[in-house]
Amino acid sequence: MLRVLTLSTLFPDASRPNFGVFVERQTRGLAALADTEVRVVAPVGLPPWPLARMARHRSLAALPSRETWKGLDVTRPCFPALPVTQGRFHARLLARALVRHVDAIRRDFAFDVIDASFFFPDGPAAVALGRRYGVPVSIKARGADIHHWGRARPTAREVLDAGRAASGLLAVSAAMKADMVALGLPADAIRVHYTGVDLDRFAPGDRPALKARLGVAGPLVVSLGALIPRKGHDVVIEAVARLPGTTLLVAGEGPERGRLAALAERLGVADRVRLIGPVPHAELPALLAAADVMALASSSEGLANAWVEALACGTPVVITDAGGARELVTSPVAGPAAGRVVERTPAAFAAAIAELLGDAPDPAVVREAAARFTWDANAVALRAHLSALAAKALQHRSC
Repeated sequence: MLRVLTLSTLFPDASRPNFGVFVERQTRGLAALADTEVRVVAPVGLPPWPLARMARHRSLAALPSRETWKGLDVTRPCFPALPVTQGRFHARLLARALVRHVDAIRRDFAFDVIDASFFFPDGPAAVALGRRYGVPVSIKARGADIHHWGRARPTAREVLDAGRAASGLLAVSAAMKADMVALGLPADAIRVHYTGVDLDRFAPGDRPALKARLGVAGPLVVSLGALIPRKGHDVVIEAVARLPGTTLLVAGEGPERGRLAALAERLGVADRVRLIGPVPHAELPALLAAADVMALASSSEGLANAWVEALACGTPVVITDAGGARELVTSPVAGPAAGRVVERTPAAFAAAIAELLGDAPDPAVVREAAARFTWDANAVALRAHLSALAAKALQHRSC
């Protein structure tokens, strides 16, 4: 029996059902394996009073401290997340807040290993807990946790120290592993652990009918991700402005909404660029299967779930050379049908989108690029990794 304590500040809840849904799915897959028990600690960062009284923070503060979430036993302790400190104290405050909760869990769940599913602030806190309980720790790098927190001056040292102290590390792509090594993390401790996709739910559909349900006629491009500068939705809006008759649906929410709406208005394409807000994960398959192209101009990624989900729906992608883009789009099975990796400019995106619209690839061929990204494979690989860390720690204790 392998007993795993999963630690994740990136985990969905009733107020944020799409938040970290891929972590939830990975954890559910692990928990479903034979001889495996999982408990989840999903900390919630809250600012001090009076900011905590704001509506979006009140909903987080009101979450139950413990609940069953889609079959998983989840504890949700709160910890102080101090604003304007650039994360300088996040990991230490998180570790301090977790101790009494994890002590209580430990009394009836003698976990063998701690699985931190995000590098910061989860990683440093997990290492501190691992030392307290004498168990090995694994930390997974997904994207911004390395590209931002691993390079930002207030937090870079904590990320590096945690990575060097962990028993094992995971990276969502080979490109992410290379970025981790470039920071100074040990290459021999890092295992590439690809994400998964539900190939039953994310599948090609009747594209014309799905478009009609969305009120779209003609070519459709979808851009999917938080409305933040890093995702590059402005690049895609400018690209679509060069493609007459093409509709763009931007799915996501964030601080860039006003600027993006103003950009579409200024370019004269507000009638065919729609900011549709956050889309429940259950509705994403229909949206992605309706699109002729999924375009995402990210400045950085690990290996975006949106890429894999689009391909599983038979929808080719136009993306930047970020993270594991080339590990996905240059699939020898799907070949160029899977999409294009291009420069992060409106001209490059417009040309690639136009090429795919003009010679639409077979959705069944596009889907082949995602066929190896299954949640079953993800779960089996994760268990093998964590089990090896637990066995090595046990052997070390017995010597």
